[in-house]
Amino acid sequence: MADPQQGGGFSMGSSYFYLEFLLAWLDLLKKAGYENPSIFALEYTLVPDKSFPKQLEEAIAGYEHVLSTVGDPGKVCVSGDSAGATIMVSLLLHLANIDRHVDMMDGTGKWRLAKPALAVLISPWVTLVSERHYNTKSDYLDASRLHLYAEEYAGEDLSSNDCLLSPGQCRDISWWHRACPPRGLFVEYGNEEVFAPEIGELVQFLKTGGVDITSRGQFGGIHAWPVASLFLSESNKRLEGLKALVRDIRDNICINDSMKDRHVRLDQVTTSSTRQ
Repeated sequence: MADPQQGGGFSMGSSYFYLEFLLAWLDLLKKAGYENPSIFALEYTLVPDKSFPKQLEEAIAGYEHVLSTVGDPGKVCVSGDSAGATIMVSLLLHLANIDRHVDMMDGTGKWRLAKPALAVLISPWVTLVSERHYNTKSDYLDASRLHLYAEEYAGEDLSSNDCLLSPGQCRDISWWHRACPPRGLFVEYGNEEVFAPEIGELVQFLKTGGVDITSRGQFGGIHAWPVASLFLSESNKRLEGLKALVRDIRDNICINDSMKDRHVRLDQVTTSSTRQ
């Protein structure tokens, strides 16, 4: 079961916007051999209605629901793009260090929860405000606008060093080891996106520290390219990013024994769409 969170700078967007993306993902999981894959999409509160930690509290509650439904955390992959990926990283850090932060969570997540098997992160906004964020000719994001969204999300705590608020600020490698899912972290991003330097720096920091993380920087790719390509790419290429993510999941979360002989090459899967 996947537990994806939508992006949108914490201030816009909805899981309904991602419906075609999620249905395509579900279809590819079935074709990869999963007998009954499920996707739980959390509709978290946007700013300015509520700021941090409300969104993290909702993610914890959603994750508790997923675990109560599935039963086995080894069958769960958490995922998200952009701001949604940030919340997923915050969730992992929270699960690894609940005692330290339960006082600010209104009791939410006070019971220690098992980590998911895997995390697949698409263009995570790892540090809310960073000098490494810069505008590119290719990407559609604007760094200064993003920093305004960050201020709304953080509320009065933007200047704080709270790693749950801005995960890229966490330099405690032991915390990252505790937060890393058993099957690792997978990060997909575009080499031409605003967040690329910050993502690359964090990935290198974690790799150097021995954390199980794999990254894939799409050459010429923009922000959240696996999502954007579904709407922008030619029909024979629109699912390439999603297929790569499904391969990551299939390689790390076991398919049901009865389905193991049903091997499907995802690079040969074709789909049709009614979109013009």
